[in-house]
Amino acid sequence: MRIVLAPDSFKGTATAAEAARALADGWHSVRPHDELVLLPMADGGEGTLDAVATAHPGATVHEVPGCTGPDGRPVPGRHLLLPDGTALVELADASGLPLLEGRLAPLAATSRGTGEAIAAALDAGATALTVALGGSASTDGGAGLLSALGLRVLGHSGALLPDGGGALATAGQIDTRRLRPAPPGGVRLLTDVTNPLYGPDGAAAVYGPQKGAGPSEIALLEHGLRRYAELLGGDPEEPGAGAAGGTAYGLATAWNARITPGAAAVADLLGLDTALAGADLVITGEGRFDATSLLGKAVGEVIDRAHRAAVPLRVVAGDSTDERALTLLSLSGDSDDAQRRATHWLKLAGTRLARSAGAPAH
Repeated sequence: MRIVLAPDSFKGTATAAEAARALADGWHSVRPHDELVLLPMADGGEGTLDAVATAHPGATVHEVPGCTGPDGRPVPGRHLLLPDGTALVELADASGLPLLEGRLAPLAATSRGTGEAIAAALDAGATALTVALGGSASTDGGAGLLSALGLRVLGHSGALLPDGGGALATAGQIDTRRLRPAPPGGVRLLTDVTNPLYGPDGAAAVYGPQKGAGPSEIALLEHGLRRYAELLGGDPEEPGAGAAGGTAYGLATAWNARITPGAAAVADLLGLDTALAGADLVITGEGRFDATSLLGKAVGEVIDRAHRAAVPLRVVAGDSTDERALTLLSLSGDSDDAQRRATHWLKLAGTRLARSAGAPAH
């Protein structure tokens, strides 16, 4: 049998790669001669770079030391260079919320470090760019990112404004004359959200609270994003413009970047359709599988493509509202243990699924 193992991460307990490996170990303990294709998935957010790197042996990961973290402290950045000249940068690497270590900075957090990683990729010869958006710590409309590429956000006096969405409300002009040109192959943005830049469904109102913003701070960030859009132009109402604190809007406007559904784009980058061709079974999964899993997420994308390819499918999840899924909770009987020893229970899930497939192959 040929089995495709294409799980997303089990957030906080196992990465997508760890989940795929654990399932594979369990399966091979029962059916050691089956062909297993490990294809860890992502939806365009955290984990995308690692997933694509795993699927492309010819890709090279380049470290970018000393990037500006969301609170100004230096953090390590990186980019992935694919054989075709496309660079992939994951925003969460240098500008992610976990980098604040609980010290949230809703007004001052910046996306500058991601711009520095992008600059390094272009310096390394990248001819096209894909940016995985997700997990952002900032609500700065991508102003920090673009500033690392030469854009200047100025106050009414002509002085440079400090980084952070909280300063945008006092912007007097935006100078793009020194902005580095986009790579010739274009820029693609991966996201699983459709929020506009501002308004009740926008970046500040919807995602500001999880970044530490209270009502007054949300109002200031909202005002700043509106002022920023007045000066920069573009289409702040474009679906997805509010992704990553409005970074999608900034790149779409300044660099004509295309906002695309992340899960579908990642599936293409990973070669999921090719892997499914001729497969006997595909196994996918995530931490919690429910109705929202089918709405633009990695697992839903795997399910859709498996159905189109007429490949039987099983879902493994930490917990699920769908009784057809095999859950780690049902295997362990204890929620804390299922999370604490996720890879152990994922291996057991692989064993269970292999046994249900029939006698071992020889």
